[in-house]
Amino acid sequence: MPSVASEWQRSIDTSWSGNATQAELIVDPASGARFVHARFDGSAAPQITLVSGFETRNRTIDWAQPAPATEDPAVLTAALAPSANKPLQGVVTQTAQKITAGAGSDVEKVRAIYAWIVANCYRNLDTPGCGLGDTVATLTSAGLGGKCADLNGLFVALSRASGVPARDLYGVRVAPSAFGYKQLGAGSADISKAQHCRAEVFLLDYGWVAMDPADVLKVMRAESETWIRDPADPLVAEVNRALLGNWEGNWVAYNSAEDVALPGAGRRLPFLMYPQGVLGGARLNELDPKAFGYTITAQAL
Repeated sequence: MPSVASEWQRSIDTSWSGNATQAELIVDPASGARFVHARFDGSAAPQITLVSGFETRNRTIDWAQPAPATEDPAVLTAALAPSANKPLQGVVTQTAQKITAGAGSDVEKVRAIYAWIVANCYRNLDTPGCGLGDTVATLTSAGLGGKCADLNGLFVALSRASGVPARDLYGVRVAPSAFGYKQLGAGSADISKAQHCRAEVFLLDYGWVAMDPADVLKVMRAESETWIRDPADPLVAEVNRALLGNWEGNWVAYNSAEDVALPGAGRRLPFLMYPQGVLGGARLNELDPKAFGYTITAQAL
């Protein structure tokens, strides 16, 4: 359910229906993330339909036109804090210090981190879903490979460790890409497997700025039959430049929540981007829509 309020995304309405014994809208007190929690009595096959309307648009930046920006200090504090997936110590801080050595401003630090991820990380096609987002594992056991939750999550963690407020936004692609890349958009109205997270950083002279190095790596690895290793390759260069500060409006963000406590879950989720369910005491596999029994669709109105 879209819950991110900003100049580039606006929620219009939300409604739900089905045979739930109880259904309620819950707001996570720590992050403001909204979700519907439904319970079923087992007398019939559980069914719930959630409909959300929203408007979104492209985000662009003119790096040549800085303007001092302000933000609620509490928001910036949260965007600098560690989480279970983003501990700001050990290998994370050590890596951030190496990458940003010699960088003076927040812009220089962010550019260095973005360039380092594009040059050194890669999209691992075997990673389930969008990845676990475990920053330490991405830097160590995963060998710098993963998917968007891993790679953009790493960008966010390295930015925080460098003193730059940053956050992941978790959502889903809802339309094709204007770039023409099949990998960067929804290929059909069925978006059940189109989840994608993006990143933002808060820069003193620009405010919240869009970032998505993970999608650059997706183009490099999956757009063509050949794995492109050079970000200056003609197929990659345009999107590499664009995703440092810009986003397409073909995607909608749900929330930026981390370490989310869901009712009855028994554990905290590192992030909330997929439907979650428990049936007969067993958790359903959120990465398998067919086995779980959910479908997500999108249409333009």
